Amino acid sequence: MPKAELHLHLDGSLGIETAIELARTRDVDAPRDPAGMRSRLVAPPRCTDQAELLRAFDLPIALLQDAEALGRVTAELVESKATDNVRYLEIRWGPLLHTQRGLSLADGIAAVCDGAVAGAAAVAAAGGAVAVRLICTALRSHDPADNERLATIAVRFRDRGLVGWDLAGPEAAFPDPLVHGRSFEIARGGGLGITLHAGEWGGAAQVRRALDLDPSRIAHGPGAIDDPALMAELIERDVTLDLCPTSNVQAAIVASVAAHPLARLHRAGVPVTLSTDDLTVSDVTLSAEYERAITQIGLTPDELWAIDRHALEVAFADEASLAPLRAEFDAWDGGRSGGRG
Repeated sequence: MPKAELHLHLDGSLGIETAIELARTRDVDAPRDPAGMRSRLVAPPRCTDQAELLRAFDLPIALLQDAEALGRVTAELVESKATDNVRYLEIRWGPLLHTQRGLSLADGIAAVCDGAVAGAAAVAAAGGAVAVRLICTALRSHDPADNERLATIAVRFRDRGLVGWDLAGPEAAFPDPLVHGRSFEIARGGGLGITLHAGEWGGAAQVRRALDLDPSRIAHGPGAIDDPALMAELIERDVTLDLCPTSNVQAAIVASVAAHPLARLHRAGVPVTLSTDDLTVSDVTLSAEYERAITQIGLTPDELWAIDRHALEVAFADEASLAPLRAEFDAWDGGRSGGRG
């Protein structure tokens, strides 16, 4: 199945061997063996809460403090996703987190843009194809003025594949996204698609709160299932939830993958997509997440396909880029139709 993934974090997808090399060459205190590094990068199957899960990002962020590292890891992630037949990919990351050793925001963003292009070129040279776009993520815990400065710089990279604006971070400690409203205005005015994380703490109320920023998509938000009025509003406003079941279990939002409301939300008409959130932190490929959606959550193959195909309708790329992908996906669907049943 050709796949589209809209909710994927760069710092949560750092390869084990690459992390070891970066730790050695950047003189970062970290394990030098695969098992030890894996124990630091892969979060527990179930954490106490989102705050504990976020601690798994501390080491990756420490390792990604220069342009070469950011570009390399971006390219490697693109190539890794292409092997899983991900044909359209949106990678998000928080540029302000990668300036601790003096890297400028503009240079850091440029490095990720260059890495995305290099990764796609390597895939093409190997006979494959993947379209990559980038989402700039602000942090709830950062000063609103810093996020406004980030947005001002981010919009300058629209012609280099940066297409979206996001807000993430510790939700319980910083529950009100409206504090960062001005940065959203700058991003929207600069032509970036709007999304933000919500509902990793606080349930449906936090998802409703996120709607005050008028996003096209919300990252996570499975608690919407508990509020029929909210579900109706998501449907009416055509706001998509970019869901990540395995990650939601890790963050203790849902009890198990089988208990995840992905299927119930989809069948109720709420627009949803399916992603991994983090290749390494959640230790899951998109194909594995798709398989769990069928074998544990209970989606039918046709329902899974509809969710996958919907991602191309709400992706932040331009129509000229998306039209051939839609045609390719639809051709694949037509080719499998004779084998259904």
